Amino acid sequence: MSEFAAATAAVQAALDAGARYADARVMHRRYESMSARNGDVEELTQHESIGLGVRALVGSGWGFQAVPELSDASARDAGRRAAAIATASARVSGPPIDLVPVEAAVASWASTCAVDPLGVPLSDKGDLLVGATATMREHGADLAEGLYQIWDTTKWFVSSEGHRIDQHIRECGGGISATSIGDGETQRRSYPSYRGQYGTTGWELVTSLDLAAHAARIAEESRELLTAPLCPAGETDLILGGEQLALQIHESVGHAIELDRILGWEAAFAGTSWLDLARLGSLRYGSELMNVTIDPTIPGALGSFGFDDEGSPAVSRDAVREGRWVGVLAGRDSAAVAGLGYGGSVRADGWARLPMVRMTNVGLEPGPHTLDEIVAATDDGVLMDINRSWSIDDKRLNFQFGCEVGWEVKKGRRGRMLRNPTYTGIGPVFWRSMDMLSSEIVPWGTPNCGKGQPGQVGHTGHPAAPARFRGVRVGVRA
Repeated sequence: MSEFAAATAAVQAALDAGARYADARVMHRRYESMSARNGDVEELTQHESIGLGVRALVGSGWGFQAVPELSDASARDAGRRAAAIATASARVSGPPIDLVPVEAAVASWASTCAVDPLGVPLSDKGDLLVGATATMREHGADLAEGLYQIWDTTKWFVSSEGHRIDQHIRECGGGISATSIGDGETQRRSYPSYRGQYGTTGWELVTSLDLAAHAARIAEESRELLTAPLCPAGETDLILGGEQLALQIHESVGHAIELDRILGWEAAFAGTSWLDLARLGSLRYGSELMNVTIDPTIPGALGSFGFDDEGSPAVSRDAVREGRWVGVLAGRDSAAVAGLGYGGSVRADGWARLPMVRMTNVGLEPGPHTLDEIVAATDDGVLMDINRSWSIDDKRLNFQFGCEVGWEVKKGRRGRMLRNPTYTGIGPVFWRSMDMLSSEIVPWGTPNCGKGQPGQVGHTGHPAAPARFRGVRVGVRA
């Protein structure tokens, strides 16, 4: 039977079994990745899957069931089982909950894609990675690695409220890294990010990265880092590159504003949140330069879509406006419990997983400066870029990050390279110290955000640009 027919049958079966609301998603996903090491292709992975997942709501209890086939019998059985699980859950989960209203949509949506990434010959993709890693080896890297990944996903969504939505989402990206080994020291440089750059777009993204053109530089910088001086310890002005600031947003803003964490519904992987809903609209999260949006409508960004996995349309909303916390990432049920009027941030990483609150594109709006202006205005500081390590507590409050590379900044000039740069802080204190922000925004993509039990991997986007923070503790050891 067709995908829509299977989803419709599952929803109807759940309603017939006592659910007051039900929805179903059929998802077909194809995945491909290739990695190369030291001038040779190391691994090629290709797989695809299709199946149906159905949710049912009884009272305050959700039930979920998934099946890997689209027959009428399997779909209806999944709907009945989801309703039975919801009924059992409702007995112990409290009074009924509502869902914030959303207009039922009958729609189709597809991400922008100029070059189908799965249509590019494997030989061309392999030549790209082999060539880049060979160049890094020639320029001194002891370990040269390259990677690309591709996801091609089609979804069909039906709800008991009348939704009927299909979406075709193509995502891809890649990157390279060079590792050099010295006497008791190992250093790595990556391009364009420590895991590469990814977007909801076609192979044109990978082409635009021009990996081969950066291979020699990052290999040479990885060797230079072996003998560079250590990042000095102390409090100073910190300039973060856009890639590192994207991870800072992800860890200390994105996870913290997930409403299920704020409500205490979710604590896996990243803990809960330090935020208190009673202070929504009044809490000073950062300086007036801090404007953070939740925006799944950004063309090509990794957290973009037409509709989330509850059928809510993609809409841009403020999370932080002029430093004040004003919005959260929410689902229809969590928003109703919190007394809010919107959802729109619920997704699942496959047909066999229950949708949950996930980051979309959570990032900064542009500032008034450039990186060159920020450096020129800094008398004494450190510029750090490209993430190497991260650690944050289970309230998303206290953090410590390490970067691949740092540079000394003295009297408005970038100076010598620094090894093993680190910085630490407390989320709101750190963000309130931001006094310069660049306009050079890049929608960095993070394809490896973990959450939930069973674990799910989410794809998130984080528009970010270089910024300066005053009086930050750097050079933290042990």
